[in-house]
Order: sequence, then C-alpha cells, then structure tokens
Amino acid sequence: MKFVSAEEAIKLIKSEDRVFVHGSAATPHLLLNALAKASGTLRNVELVAISTLGSMEIANKKYESSFYFNSLFVSDNVREAINSERGEYIPIFLSEINRLFEKQILRLDVALVHLSPPDKHGFCSLGTSVDVARSAVLHAKRVIAQINPNMPRTHGDSFIHVNELDALVECNDALPEVIYGNRITEADKAIGKFCAGLIEDRSTLQMGIGCIPDAVLKNIGHCKDLGIHTEMFSDGVIDLIKNGVVNNKFKKKHPHKTVSSFAIGSRALYDFIDDNPQFQFLEADYVNDGRIIRSNPKVVAINSALELDLTGQICSDSIGSYHYSGVGGQMDFIRGASLSEQGKPIIALKSTTKKGDSKIVPFLKQGAGVVTTRAHVHYVITEYGVAYLYGKNLHQRALALTKIAHPDHREHLEQEVIKRFGSKNHFVK
Repeated sequence: MKFVSAEEAIKLIKSEDRVFVHGSAATPHLLLNALAKASGTLRNVELVAISTLGSMEIANKKYESSFYFNSLFVSDNVREAINSERGEYIPIFLSEINRLFEKQILRLDVALVHLSPPDKHGFCSLGTSVDVARSAVLHAKRVIAQINPNMPRTHGDSFIHVNELDALVECNDALPEVIYGNRITEADKAIGKFCAGLIEDRSTLQMGIGCIPDAVLKNIGHCKDLGIHTEMFSDGVIDLIKNGVVNNKFKKKHPHKTVSSFAIGSRALYDFIDDNPQFQFLEADYVNDGRIIRSNPKVVAINSALELDLTGQICSDSIGSYHYSGVGGQMDFIRGASLSEQGKPIIALKSTTKKGDSKIVPFLKQGAGVVTTRAHVHYVITEYGVAYLYGKNLHQRALALTKIAHPDHREHLEQEVIKRFGSKNHFVK
C-alpha cells in the first residue's frame, strides 16, 4: 500500500472525464481542492454527485472552462453553479442512481472517495456515506481515495479493499458537521408534535434531511420498540437508541439493526456509529427499494416539500424552474410507507417561506417539478395541524389544506377554492 500526494493522485483525471464525487459528510475536500489547483491542465471535466457538504472551491466561476457539475442532487454549495451555464441537474430517484452507473448510462471514468484507514485485512470503509458510492467504486475505471482516521468505520456494504484503489492519499481533516437540533424553530417543534402523534409503538421510521425530523425524534420518547429503516439519519437517533426507544425488535427486514445509507450530523454521531454493529449502512438501491420498505410494519415516512398546491401535488426539488435540491428518496419512501401494513406517509413542512409567502398555493409555480404526485399523498402536516388527503376528492383536499395554511393566507386560499370549485359545499363532507 503506497500513499501519494493529492497532486500526484489527481493526475489520473484527464480532460473530458466524468468524475464521481463522494457525498455528504464524506465529501473529499482534499482531493477536490487539489483538482481545482490542477484546473489549468484540464478542460470539460464533468463532476457527478448527490448531496455534498462544506465549501466547494471547485464550483467557483473562475473554473468554468475546466469543470462543470452534472448533479444528481443540488446542495447549497453548488446551487449557483447548477443554475448557471456551469451545471445541470438530473432528476432521479435515489433508489435508481446505482443503475445509472451499472448500466453505463453515466459511464464513470474516475471516482473520488473518502475512506477510513484499512483494517488488518486491507479493508477500508466508506464510512458515513455508502448510498451510491459503493456502486461508483465498482463501476468507475479508476478510484482515488483520501484515507482519513476521522472517518468512522461503518458496518454493512461499506467495505472497499485497498486493491480496488488506484491511488491513496493521506488525510487528517475533520468531517463536515451539521447539527440540525440547534436550528429547530417553534414551528418545527409544533410540526414535530403533530408528526409524533401519528407514531405508534413498533413503528418503523424513515426521516428526511433537516430540522423537522430531529424535532419529531425529540417528541417520541413515549413510544416503545421503534425501528429505523431510513435513507439517512442525524443526531436525533442517539438518545433514542441509548434509551431503548429504538431497538428494531419488530422489523421484518434486519431486525435489531438500524438501517440507513448515509448519516449527517455532529462528531458525536460519527463516533457513535464508528465500528458499531447496531448500524447497517447499505446501498441506496436496497434501502430505498419499495419492496424492502413495505416489508416492515407500520412504516412512518416523514419528508418535506418546498411547495404544494391545493390538490396535493408536492414540489420538493425546485422553486419554479430554479433547481434547489433533488428528488432524493422521497417518492421511494412515500410509496413504500403507503404499502406497508398500517404505514403512514407524511409530508411535513412549515406553512410559509422565510419571506412569509404561503407554501400551500392554488397552483405550483411555473416550471416547478412535481416530485410526489397528488395520488401518492396521505398526510400533510404544518405547524397548524394535520390534513389527511387520501381518498379525498380535489375539493375536499383544497378545503383540508386551507385549514392548515398560515392564518394570514387562508382568506386568499378560500377565495381560490371557491373560484376553482364553486360553492359545491353541500357535496363536500
């Protein structure tokens, strides 16, 4: 096993190559910064990634002739580039990204990954992010790894043998940390309580990214025998596992194991998952497979939205035509939960934007993408209550959603309901 400098390793990347970038807390900044420094020798290198964390120097406009982003998820550190001539966005379910690599639809020349040090058998771990990274390693022509003792060694599909690596670079950087619990607002707390009210003992939980999932987790200490099967998790699970609220006893798939494909949180979380056999980090095409999800009982899937219309159409990846995030695993779990025995798919969101505009609108903005269709939506929760849409006609949905909108916007929405559906209230129960 021979280590080289980041500058030497990056020489494996050529102009016109397509390069996979490991994501989330495993974003390989040492390699990316070395790649940015080599920009003068490179042209039209395509960077493919899901969510990434931390400052992204390589997304700077001054590198536009050298690199462009073809993103599978739009994180805030590349959002400006994606919405310019320096990038594009690929809408796709998280469960299907592996297929793009396997079927050579996105043929990978190089994979940049961030690994734990090898064990005595030569196996490194993908650590915090197995998701689609394992598939990228398997199908890329060349693999460059930064090896970092700060990367936790996680169990599951995470192991990569040093023989699979074409270049190794020593690294001792701190991992990016995001502590959602510190950002929880009063609205998040109210939403968390409403969501928690729908969670029964022996439920299996899936939580999206952000403050609302952690707000939910703070309100379920009364529950018993919960399980977790989720695409990602954060610090909110630590106390629940330590206190025995989450024990995974009654899951049909991977009982006694918390299943995920990636984790984002604090250093305390990364230390908690390090070499911890309670956790199984598995590939996203398996974790997010609807057939696997629905096998567990009482799946409660909690996801968010940027905007929804009065009929229940959910926009989660864009603001109008402005690409903001991604499809991710929302539909995978919304559908999986709806087909689970006694499952509950939930869309949870604040009623207004930071500017005070209503997120519940008569019509989605022009150019907005529908991530979850109105036929898939069951529960919608804001800080003002719960609307149950499943089996409701369009008029009933509009009335239910108006009731949980922000009070400042209800009169306008009521007028829009009348304008669209007339005064057929005698038909609406």
